[in-house]
Parts: sequence; C-alpha cells; structure tokens
Amino acid sequence: MKGLILSGGKGTRLYPLTYTSAKQLIPVANKPVLFRVIESIHDAGITDIGIVVGDTADQIKAAVGRGGRWGIKITYIHQEHPLGLAHAVKVSQDFLGDDRFVMFLGDNVIQGGISELIEQFAASKWNSQIVLTRVANPERYGVAELNENGQIKRLIEKPKQPPSNLALVGIYMFDHHIHQAVDNITPSWRGELEITDAIQWLVEHEYQVYPYVHRGWWIDTGKREELLEANGLVLEELTPVVEGYVDRDSEVDGRVTIENGAEIINSVVRGPTIIGERTRIVNSYVGPFTSIYHDVVVEDSEIERAIVLEHSVIRDIPARIQDSVIGRNVTLARSPIKPKAYKMALGDHSQVGIL
Repeated sequence: MKGLILSGGKGTRLYPLTYTSAKQLIPVANKPVLFRVIESIHDAGITDIGIVVGDTADQIKAAVGRGGRWGIKITYIHQEHPLGLAHAVKVSQDFLGDDRFVMFLGDNVIQGGISELIEQFAASKWNSQIVLTRVANPERYGVAELNENGQIKRLIEKPKQPPSNLALVGIYMFDHHIHQAVDNITPSWRGELEITDAIQWLVEHEYQVYPYVHRGWWIDTGKREELLEANGLVLEELTPVVEGYVDRDSEVDGRVTIENGAEIINSVVRGPTIIGERTRIVNSYVGPFTSIYHDVVVEDSEIERAIVLEHSVIRDIPARIQDSVIGRNVTLARSPIKPKAYKMALGDHSQVGIL
C-alpha cells in the first residue's frame, strides 16, 4: 500500500504567512503539519509515499528531503496548477500504479493517527473507504449520506439541508478503480476535478465505498483560528520534557516542554506550552497554549495562546499578545521615538488589533 499527500495549493486563507512559505510547513506544537501527516502514514506501516507539490515545491523538498529521517521513500509529484483533489490523483497515476493507497491532505491534523483505518481497509475487499467525523455544523462541509447497508450513498458539498452530520475529513482510501473514476468525471463549476465527484462515480457504478467514522478530534489548519485550535489540542497531548535551561528566578509548570538550548530567564511559563531550540525568554510571561519555535527572543513581554515562528523578536511590548500567529523573522518592539505612535509595515491580508 502507498501513501499520497497533497501539498500543493496556495494557502490563501493563511495570508500573509503563506505568501513566502508553504502552509503545510507551518508548525503546530513546533512540528510542521506536513511532518505530522508523514508520521501518521509511516506509523500505519506505509513506507512508500508520494507528495503532490505545486508552487512551493522547493520549500517542501528542502524541508522533507527523500524521507531518510523517517526511514521511508518520498517521491515528489508536480501538479502544475491546483485543479482539484481528483486532478492530484490523476497526475499521480504513474506513481500509484495499481496499488491501494491512502490519500491525506497535507494541512490536516488528526488525533490518534490512521493505523486502525489502514488495517480495516487492508483486510477488506472494498474499493474505497472515506474518513468521516460527526460535526455540529455539517452545512459548512462536504457531507456523506449512507444507505441501509452502511455504504456511502452520496456526497453533498455544503448542503443547505444536510442529510447527516457526517463530514468528510480529508483522508481517503482507494484501490485502482479510482483512476477510472477520475478519467470519467468532468470539471466542476470551479474548473476543478472534484474527488467527491470521483467517489460518487464509484458509488453509481456499484463499487463498494464504505465510511470510517473518526471519533477523535480533527482540524483543517487552513485558517488562523483553526491553526491555533490545532496547536492547543496537540500541546495538550505532549509529554513535557525540559532539555533547556531554567534559572532559579523563573517559574515553569509541569506542562511545559523546553527544547535543547532554550533559556528561561526571570520569567513565568505556564503550559501546555513548548519553547523551541535556542529560544530565549527573558523577563516575560508565556501563557498556556503557546508554541514558540526555534531561535526566537521574547523579552519584557507577555504572550498567550499564540504561535511564534523562527528567528522572530518580541521585545518590550506593553500589552499582552494573545490569539496570534507571528511569522518568521518578525521584529515586534516598542519604539523609544517620540511622539508616541504606531509605526508599522504590514503585508496584504494582515490583521492587527490595537487597544
């Protein structure tokens, strides 16, 4: 069995962070989301993985390499334009051949992995299995309707009157018949080959398509708030470890992970929180549900429920920073220049709240 990870797309919902970086490489609890997807597939026993890449291919290749760190083989598949999930399957056909495979969206975070799903599908003669989860607001998602035998009857995208509360998660199992389905569908009104149309083709041609209902949490990290929510959920599952330095004037509770080379000086850090390698926290407060990545400086400031990416500096900020995602190489500091004023350079689609 093979794995197929979709890591194309432009990540427009996370602008401006994704103007210069692949959305799948944004870290959750100090580990890129894409790495978490790779590990989920690897933990399920799959070692031959294709990654579909687009405009950010060079960044993803540089970060992931050929898979040696996980003991797997990575093959990169270029998708010239993001023309739909079914199109990604189409351009991956040479890699997939006639093998069964799991397709996993590269910006999804799921609790508990997919080992049970892989085992169930591998032991069956089903042609496809679709991961679903129960949601409170199914009208916001693709929704599955099941027949009396428990098979997928139809898939409906964002229905006004949902026939169920079973939403598509973004993880799919297929055998080789999916290639025939993809070849027989036409682009949707969006100009894309939709995977839901391909699955519906399988259903209508009497192939066996079954659900797998995931009972843990699942987050699509495509927006800032969802990214922060996923970060908090993963942080709560970490086993805390202190590998860095904490001075005697600091207060660090038992739910904090401090990575190698990090320093906590005269500060309070409350978990669940992770402090990255070579990061310095000085005369500051770091509150729960915060991930601070590598080589960051936080000094004379307070921050809570936030993600801070590498090589950024936060210094002498008078108000607490909260519910925020701060990108790479950012300097956030109070200027000593008078008269007092807000002075900033902001990229397109930035959001700033000023008290």
